[in-house]
Amino acid sequence: MERIAQRVEAFCRRFQLQLPVLLAPMAGVPAPRLSIAVAQAGGLGACGVLLLTPEEISAWTADVRPHGGFQLNNWIPEPPAARDAAREAAVRAFLADWGPAIAADAGAAPPADFSAQCAAMLAAQPRVISSIMGLFAASYVRQMRARGIAWFATVASVAEARAAAAAGADAIIAQGSEAGGHRANFDAAEAERRQVGLLALLPAVVDAVRVPVVAAGGIADARGVAAALLLGASAVQIGSAYLRCPEAGIHPAWAAALGRAAPEDTLVTRAFSGRPGRSLATDYVLAATAPSAPAPAPYPVQRGLTAAMRKSAQESGDVQRMQAWAGQSSALARVGPAAEVTRELWQDARKLLAAAAVET
Repeated sequence: MERIAQRVEAFCRRFQLQLPVLLAPMAGVPAPRLSIAVAQAGGLGACGVLLLTPEEISAWTADVRPHGGFQLNNWIPEPPAARDAAREAAVRAFLADWGPAIAADAGAAPPADFSAQCAAMLAAQPRVISSIMGLFAASYVRQMRARGIAWFATVASVAEARAAAAAGADAIIAQGSEAGGHRANFDAAEAERRQVGLLALLPAVVDAVRVPVVAAGGIADARGVAAALLLGASAVQIGSAYLRCPEAGIHPAWAAALGRAAPEDTLVTRAFSGRPGRSLATDYVLAATAPSAPAPAPYPVQRGLTAAMRKSAQESGDVQRMQAWAGQSSALARVGPAAEVTRELWQDARKLLAAAAVET
């Protein structure tokens, strides 16, 4: 247990934390209040900037910076999606049963300017910039280093972890398949074909790299935190377990559904964005993944096609049509202030680790 304490203390000291709990950067939940609460409790706040403009990134960081540390996260972009008019027409016809009529050009919404977002992240000077779905270019990593910004690379396999470490990542975030939201895999096809759970992934990554490893996916209570540290993690990153906190600001229908969800009530689907992500198995998701349903369009075309349905669902409070991301341990999420949840996760995990040390 002394080695665990030393590992955790070294990580917290290096990244200026009071406790080894990181908020997962969730692009659909950018609420500054949630990051502020986690940071004030001694953890690390986070923002997924995928959907934000440079101006919005600057505004978010201005709100959060006075209250503590945070990471900014962005997706590594894929090559432009191939358009298929017939396929998109089939998806539009399918979606017509789930919301407003879909405009013929809905799938043409351009993605955000990745280069401009990356420049804005550098200008924001966060404690950490993290990547997902790939690795930052070496030139960008050098710019981070010059500004004293750490790079955390999110991976979903041992091979990806080795590649990230070789590219100069300061820490590896090992995302197990239990995690809610979009999968971290560099290759989207692997996200569906090879879903590696955290219990298997974490110790394998710890053994494969020489940088600190942060555990993510399926961690929602003190038992999960303690287990991750026992398996070699230096810290944990938590997303779904914070979604029922008031600071997250998600729709009450989504929050309530998370509290009822068994692990098998979630599944990985491309039905919302075209990129695999773990969601509640809602009526829409089940219909969209049925053999008779049309194949989703690629990312980000599918995201554009589903935008009207998602907006309508949010306005009406219909969780069966919402983009309701959910990890497999969502039902363990507590309803309470995020700062209190953060402190209690760590306090209770320490008690469990101490008890385990006595018993052994």
